[in-house]
Amino acid sequence: MNSQVSKLEPTSIWRNFVSLNSVPRPSKREEKIINFLIKFAENNNLSYSRDNIGNLVIFKDATSDMGDRKTIVLQSHVDMVHEKNQDVQFNFDESGIQMYVESGWVKAKGTTLGADNGLGVAAIMGILESSKISHPKIEALFTIDEETGMTGALNLSDSILNGKILLNLDTEEDDEICIGCAGGIDITVSKKFQLETPRADQSFLKITIDGLTGGHSGAEIHKGLGNANKILFSVLAEIYTLCSLNICEISGGGLRNAIPRECNVVISINNDKIDEVQKLLSQINLQNQKDLKPTDPNFSLTSIIVDFYDDQLNSLDSSALINAINDCPNGVYKMSNSVDGLVETSNNLANIQFKNSELLLTCLTRSSVEISKMELSAKISNIFTKIGCKCSLSGGYPGWEPNINSETLKNAISSYTRLFTNKPKVNVIHAGLECGIIGSHYPNMEMISFGPTILGAHSPDERASVKSTQKFWIFFKEILKNIPKSN
Repeated sequence: MNSQVSKLEPTSIWRNFVSLNSVPRPSKREEKIINFLIKFAENNNLSYSRDNIGNLVIFKDATSDMGDRKTIVLQSHVDMVHEKNQDVQFNFDESGIQMYVESGWVKAKGTTLGADNGLGVAAIMGILESSKISHPKIEALFTIDEETGMTGALNLSDSILNGKILLNLDTEEDDEICIGCAGGIDITVSKKFQLETPRADQSFLKITIDGLTGGHSGAEIHKGLGNANKILFSVLAEIYTLCSLNICEISGGGLRNAIPRECNVVISINNDKIDEVQKLLSQINLQNQKDLKPTDPNFSLTSIIVDFYDDQLNSLDSSALINAINDCPNGVYKMSNSVDGLVETSNNLANIQFKNSELLLTCLTRSSVEISKMELSAKISNIFTKIGCKCSLSGGYPGWEPNINSETLKNAISSYTRLFTNKPKVNVIHAGLECGIIGSHYPNMEMISFGPTILGAHSPDERASVKSTQKFWIFFKEILKNIPKSN
C-alpha cells in the first residue's frame, strides 16, 4: 500500500512522506524522527544544528542563480496527532502509518494519516535534496511538540536562525494563504472524590457513544461536529429526569486538539429503573442519529449491563459533575467582529477520565483576542471550582497578528495568480500555527503559511488530496524562485 503512495506525483513529496511515516513521531517523543532527519541531512551533505529544546535546523546554500536573495526559513513541525478508531489495533510508538490511495486521496487504515504536518516536512525534504530546484539560502526549521503544547516553538533559540522570511507549510487548503491565527491555552481540571459502596438493589450500565466524525478542534470547531463528551453528559442529564444515578467510571475523548469521537461511562441505577432507562436511551439514539446525520452520519449510542463495581460517586457528586460538564462551554463561543466568518473564541471539551476516585478533565481554549481567551478560560475554571475541583491553566501561546502589507504576502499572491489565473484567499484561521510564537523570537521576520488540501486532520478520517499536493508543489517552487534580493 505504501509503495503505491511513493509512486504518486510529485514523487519528491510522496516518497519522502512515505519514509517519514515509517518512523513513529508522537508529540514529546520525537527523538526517532529527529534522528531520521539528521541522517537525511548527513546523506545529503548538509549541515545542521539543534537548539536546547530539541528543534532541528538543516542548512542549505543558495543555488548559483540565487546567491543574492534573502535567506529564507522553511518551517514545519515533525510530530503528529495519534488518533485511531476504537476497533483498530495499532501501536503508534512502534509502527509506521499504513497508507493507501482512494479516489484521489491518500488515507490511512483506521488511524490519523500524519499529513498534518508531515506533507510540509516532506516538501522541505524535497527541496533540500534537490540539485535542480532554484532557491535562496535555506534554513529548514523542524519544530517539535507542536500538537500538544507548541513547546518547541515556545522555547526556540533566539539565535539559531538568520532568515528574513519564513514560509510555514502547515495550512490545509491549497487556495489559501494564511497570515494570522488564534492563540490557545490548556485547562486541566482535577479532583479526588470520596466514594461510596453501591447498594445491593443497583445495577450497572455502560453507555457508549462512538462513530462520531471528530476532527481538528480549531479549524473544524465551527462545523457543528458532535462532541462525544458533551453528548454523553447531556444523555446522563436526561436519565436524571427519570431517576437518580451514580457515576462509577468515565473515559471520553483523547487529545486536547481533537474533537472527541468516543466516550464511555458506567453508571449505577436502581434495578427497577433499568428497562425504563434503556428505553429512553433507545429513543435518544434515534433522535441523535436524525439530528447529527448531516455532520456525524455514523453516530451510535449503545448500552449494556455490566458486572458489579466496588465503588461509585454518591448521587449528589454525580449530579454536580453532570451539571458542571453540561454547563461547560464547548464549540464556538464568539465570532470575530473584524473578520467575516472567523471564529474568534472557542473551547474544546477534549478529554474526561474518572477512575478510582480521580477525575481528570482537559480543555483547549482558543482565541484570536487575548482578553477573550482569558475570559473564557476563567469562566470554565469557575464552573469546576464551584464543585470543588482544582483548575490549572498551562501551555498558553500567543496568536499571530496579521500583516496584510508584507512584501512576502504580495509576492505570494502574485505568484499564485500568475500560475492559477485567480487570486488566492488570504485568511486568518482559528487553528493554532507556530508563526506567532516564532515571531516573538524573531520579530522582524516576515511570514506566511500555505499548504496542500488536507481534510479531517486530527481524526482517522484524515486524508490528503493528490491533485492538491501537485498544485502546492508548483506554487511552493514558484515562491522560492521569486524571493527578493537582499538589501
